[in-house]
Amino acid sequence: MAKPIVKKRSTITVNVGLDADKMPTELLWNASDKPGPAEACKGMFLALFNEQSKETMKIDLWTKEMQVVEMDRFMYQTLRGLADTYFRATGNKELANQMQQFVFYFGQATGAIPKEGEV
Repeated sequence: MAKPIVKKRSTITVNVGLDADKMPTELLWNASDKPGPAEACKGMFLALFNEQSKETMKIDLWTKEMQVVEMDRFMYQTLRGLADTYFRATGNKELANQMQQFVFYFGQATGAIPKEGEV
């Protein structure tokens, strides 16, 4: 199968500020298609699937200021997005639904979403 012709390119940059112990203290991101200055964030996940080795390379970073409750919400939203992405990419509704059930459990267990019956 021939590769499609690239009609446009975009660059995404992540700048990581480190302390003396090489721990992230600042994360800033920007994209060539996004107007305005770089935006701050407290955490990020990046996963890349290598075409040749068939291995996933990943980078997960978070700043010291990220609180556990924020990490719980970040993980919940990321897991929810991964389940949606998996369904769109594979069409496997049964497994995607099972993933969403775990995500719902995770969200309630961490408090990222309210438990049933709570307001």
